[in-house]
Amino acid sequence: MQALLERSVVSWCPGATGISAAHRLSGGASQETWSFDILHPDGTIGAILRRAPQGAGAAPERAAGLDTEAALMRRAHAAGVPSPRVLRLLEPEDGLGTGFIMARVEGETIPRKILRDAPFAAVRPHLARQLGGILAAIHGMPLAQLPALRLMTPAKEIVELDRDYRSFDWPRPVFELALRWLRDHDPGPAKRVALVHGDFRHGNFMVGPDGVRAVLDWELAHAGDPMEDLGWICVNSWRFGEIDKPVGGFGTREELFAGYASAGGEVDAERVTFWEVMGSLRWGVMCCGMMQRFRLGPEHEIERGMIGRRASETEIDLLRLLAPRRT
Repeated sequence: MQALLERSVVSWCPGATGISAAHRLSGGASQETWSFDILHPDGTIGAILRRAPQGAGAAPERAAGLDTEAALMRRAHAAGVPSPRVLRLLEPEDGLGTGFIMARVEGETIPRKILRDAPFAAVRPHLARQLGGILAAIHGMPLAQLPALRLMTPAKEIVELDRDYRSFDWPRPVFELALRWLRDHDPGPAKRVALVHGDFRHGNFMVGPDGVRAVLDWELAHAGDPMEDLGWICVNSWRFGEIDKPVGGFGTREELFAGYASAGGEVDAERVTFWEVMGSLRWGVMCCGMMQRFRLGPEHEIERGMIGRRASETEIDLLRLLAPRRT
C-alpha cells in the first residue's frame, strides 16, 4: 500500500516527494480507510484514502457510490459545511481501486471519548445545537447542483425494510409490530425534498474541543425528507448509554431543533418521531444483515458478528418508542 500510494501521490500532487506512515484505520464495515502523510517541501500534508474493499461493497443498493460521495463532499466543503477537502478522485492508473483521497481532519470520532473525556467537556453542551445548524446547511444545498441521487420516501423505505427483514427468514415479533406501526403512521412524501446525509450520527462526525470539525461518510446520501436525518441522530443506539439525552447522548431534541431553526431550517416534530422509529427498525434490520453475513460468509468476520448481536437492543428501543403510542 505504501508503494501504491506513493506512486499515485507524486503523479498528481505537485512538489510531493513521497509518503510516510501509511496504516489502515480500524472501524468501517463497508469501506477501507487508510491514513498517511504526503511529504512536501512546503510541509507534510495529512491525508486519508477511502476506497471500496476488494470485491463487492456493502449495501450496494443503498450506497450512493464513492464517486458520488466525493462529489457531495466537494460541494459541501464549498458550501461551508464542515467536510474534509477531497484531494483526488482515484483513477485506474492509481492502481488503488475505487475511491478518493481527502485531507485528514484531526479530531475524535469515538463516542465513548466524546461523551466522557475531559477535553470535550466544554463543548458537549453545545454539540446538539451545532449539529442542528450543520444539518440545516446540508439540507439547504440545492439538489440541482448535486449529482443524481436516488429518491426515498417513507413508503419506499417501509417496503425496502420489509423486504430486507423477510429475506433473513428470521421472525422477530417486535419488528413486525414496528412495520405495522410505520404503515399506520406513514406521513406521506415530504413537502420539501432535500439532500439527506443518510447516516448522520456518532462515528460520522469529527469532533474537537472547539466543536464539530467535519462530517464524514456520505455513502448513504440521497434525496428525501430532511426530517430523516434529525430522527436518525436521535436513535437510542447512537446515545451509547446516555439514554436521557436523545441527541447522541449529549443533547436534547429541543437543542437540536433550535440549532436547525436558527440556521433557517423548519422542523416537523411528528415527522422526526416517525423517522426515529424508522431509524431504530432500520438499524435492527441492518444488524440482522450483519449477523447473516457473519453466519453464512466464508470468512466469518468477527466485527459483523458483534454488530449483529445488537439487533436485540433495537427491539427494546422499539418497544419503548411504540408503547405510549399504541391505540
